Amino acid sequence: MKILTKTINIKGTVVDDDTAAFYSFFGIPSASPSAVSQILNDDDDPENPDTDVQVNIASNGGDVFAASEIFTLLKSANANVTVNIQGLAASAASVIAMAGDTVKISPTAQIMIHQAASYGSGGFGGNKDDLANEIADLSHEIDVLDGIDKSIANAYESKTGMPQGDLLNMMAQETWIGAQEAVDKGFADEIMFVDEKQAAFSNATANIVPKSAVNKLLNLLNKSEKTKKLENSTNESQPTDALKQSKLAILLGKEKEK
Repeated sequence: MKILTKTINIKGTVVDDDTAAFYSFFGIPSASPSAVSQILNDDDDPENPDTDVQVNIASNGGDVFAASEIFTLLKSANANVTVNIQGLAASAASVIAMAGDTVKISPTAQIMIHQAASYGSGGFGGNKDDLANEIADLSHEIDVLDGIDKSIANAYESKTGMPQGDLLNMMAQETWIGAQEAVDKGFADEIMFVDEKQAAFSNATANIVPKSAVNKLLNLLNKSEKTKKLENSTNESQPTDALKQSKLAILLGKEKEK
């Protein structure tokens, strides 16, 4: 059965559908929920539902609710979603990146996470009652932003497995994350363009494990550590035969036999 590949580009500003029409009129790049939905639903074949989705991201972010909608569309898609962070996945764009079943990041790319912000008009003024009302409005806005930050952290937590408190602290500090750190922390699964055919020079009587197998295992281990920690550590110094076979199956890409 042929697998269809659909490509979604998250380039420019992430905006809502109405704002996307404005951007389109002036020829300004943007990404919107309706544009993503149209690609996901385009040319669907009920008899051939198998689909791969490639999401290419190079964006400074934008509207957090539009990003949430795109994140949800990708997570609910009946497809294997691969995200390619090609340049910068900042702010709202980093939330979209977390929707990937597999997230790949260019060695020169960055992920930036920070707290949500609101931009309103007007300022303080008037009598004490007016000021009191404005302070109450600001207090409400702070509560709203706090809730938005936690919802954003949920997306990061679902991908990385990191505690939400740690993620909120990273957001408060406006954290920039390079490729290797992104993989180490679980924001990405692998670094693009890793040379798996890299020659390994040795002076030994036994064969050395190929670099491709090492990279594959490291990526699998990084991914597994996001969802769970080892609950039972063995006291034995040598692994059992079953454990050896399990690790070998992972290396060779075989399905685990039960």
